[in-house]
Amino acid sequence: MGIKQYKPTTPTRRWQTVSDFSELTTDKPEKSLLAPIKKTGGRDSYGHVTSRFRGGGHKRRYRLIDFYRRDKAGVAAVVKTVEYDPNRSSRISLVEYADGEKRYILWPDGLKVGEEILAGPEAEVRVGNALPLRSIPPGVTIHNLELVKGRGGQMVRSAGGAAVIQAKEGERAHVKLPSGEVRLVSLDCWATIGQVGNLDHDAISIGKAGRSRWLGRRGHVRGVAMNPVDHPHGGGEGKSGQGNPHPVSPWGWHTKGRKTRKPGKYSERLIVKHRT
Repeated sequence: MGIKQYKPTTPTRRWQTVSDFSELTTDKPEKSLLAPIKKTGGRDSYGHVTSRFRGGGHKRRYRLIDFYRRDKAGVAAVVKTVEYDPNRSSRISLVEYADGEKRYILWPDGLKVGEEILAGPEAEVRVGNALPLRSIPPGVTIHNLELVKGRGGQMVRSAGGAAVIQAKEGERAHVKLPSGEVRLVSLDCWATIGQVGNLDHDAISIGKAGRSRWLGRRGHVRGVAMNPVDHPHGGGEGKSGQGNPHPVSPWGWHTKGRKTRKPGKYSERLIVKHRT
């Protein structure tokens, strides 16, 4: 893993960086684990734009990832490949189980091709193995953490992500998430040992607008550049921006600092320490 820079042959090339992809072992995905993706262009079933500035982008095929791993408890698997996934920031690994079934899992940093991994309460606490929190000692780095027992991993799945079990109290564990939030999670929830791979992802510079378009991200127009009919920040002579108003969305919602989490949620009582 590393970051690759190019000679500054153009103004955008000067700042553009990419991953060197040195950890990948193949460029051909497993065909049986591919599925089509339908593009939405940020529109709902009625054709209304619900997410602005989305559209285009390179065509992709979805890789079916096994976030569950409970149904393969006690069945050993061998890591076959480390692959690129266009649908997520992390890398993925193709593993083949002893019964012949192949599945994709998130690739944890340090897991090598040819190594054997296992899921289950009796599995060794080693990178790539999946265990219930009850079997994982405090201080161990984990990822692909279940939020609800049996639902499959929902937290800590992006590149470089890692959570830590701080303590165990009763039937719950205190887990510190990458955001800094400390949350109570049932000891019956499963997690995978290790840190999600592709640690340098956050250091990559897009470098040019066209590269964002490849990802399906369209240009974002500033409110102060619009007319008053289109945005609360619009209008005025020159770059006036209507004085110094509070930043708001096109529909007048405050966009910086206003809390949007609804009070009284059940999960609120499971948060020991908020991330802010």
